[in-house]
Amino acid sequence: MKFIVSSITLLKQLQQISGVLNTNNTLPILDNFLFEITEGDLVISASDLETTMTTRLTLEKGDKDGGVAIPAKLLLDTLKTFPDQPLTFTVNDKTFGVEISSDNGKYKLSGQNGEEFPKIPSLEATSTIETEAGIFFNAINKTIFATGNDELRPVMSGVLLELSKTDLTFVATDAHKLVRYRRNDIKSSKAASFIMPKKPLNLLKNLTSAGLEAPIKVEYNDTNAFFELENVSLVCRLIDGKYPNYEAVIPKENPNRLTIQRTALLNSIKRVSIFSNKTTHQVRLKLTGSELNISAEDLDFANEASERLTCNYEGDDMEIGFNSRFLIEMLSNLETDNINLEMSAPNRAGILLPEGNDEQNEDVLMLVMPVMLNA
Repeated sequence: MKFIVSSITLLKQLQQISGVLNTNNTLPILDNFLFEITEGDLVISASDLETTMTTRLTLEKGDKDGGVAIPAKLLLDTLKTFPDQPLTFTVNDKTFGVEISSDNGKYKLSGQNGEEFPKIPSLEATSTIETEAGIFFNAINKTIFATGNDELRPVMSGVLLELSKTDLTFVATDAHKLVRYRRNDIKSSKAASFIMPKKPLNLLKNLTSAGLEAPIKVEYNDTNAFFELENVSLVCRLIDGKYPNYEAVIPKENPNRLTIQRTALLNSIKRVSIFSNKTTHQVRLKLTGSELNISAEDLDFANEASERLTCNYEGDDMEIGFNSRFLIEMLSNLETDNINLEMSAPNRAGILLPEGNDEQNEDVLMLVMPVMLNA
């Protein structure tokens, strides 16, 4: 088996899929990239058993079909040192030894039989949707930060995708904060839902950020989801389980409504939270009339800070406490100039909404649970 490929092109393709690789694999073969020649194309795969990514490039010159597993780290480290030039790969079909020839010299490394590499699961009885990569990137970006890390509740460590005849909804929560991101311009012929793990979502986020204008195709069934973007595809096992009823958590009646400039609030919380308790990260929001007072204190070290901001507020005077880290994450992931914070009582969740969103097809709701205030 022999083929010629550009060093820069190959490196770029490998870097796109190398994020799948784990540092401590249960199967040694997973420390390799699988190289396969099929019908004049070079297909390269990387896997951690749960997620497999594949990239495809057309070869100018390649002989017979075949496959070999090549050590990933060694190959990446070698390719990073080359200027752009053609590289010739020659693979011994019996020993799976790989020889790379460049303008300057030859490099030999030991490969393994490609047959030992785990097979990519074939998807049967799938449903399909297509959208722009940029829309998918936005959805992942706005939800993934709200996922949990509790191993006892694996469903909350992923993002729920709910498809219906009217929209596509992404939901993430860790029981302290929740994000519901809805697109009204993506519809499915039948209702379905599945929970995507965090790792493949982060890999997709990196992919889609590079090809924002390109279309992305999503296929799914009960156990796996398959994503195809330009010349890269990703297939992953879904999280098994029932997602909590998130709609029941969102308070419907919120008579107290604060409208304020997003960056002013974000920067104020960032400054004041430096002085907050390092365990609770609590900041106190005191609302009276058109004035918002943000304060924090750390009694252990006698640190305290407070700031006053002008705002638009409709409702009863109230004091409510939040974890500043959650507020900072949420405000950083919204893009509008102004935001609304809707509340009902100091012990009920607050709802963050973008004010005057230009994107007509986008509906974003962020919920944050309060923390009990010390008297």
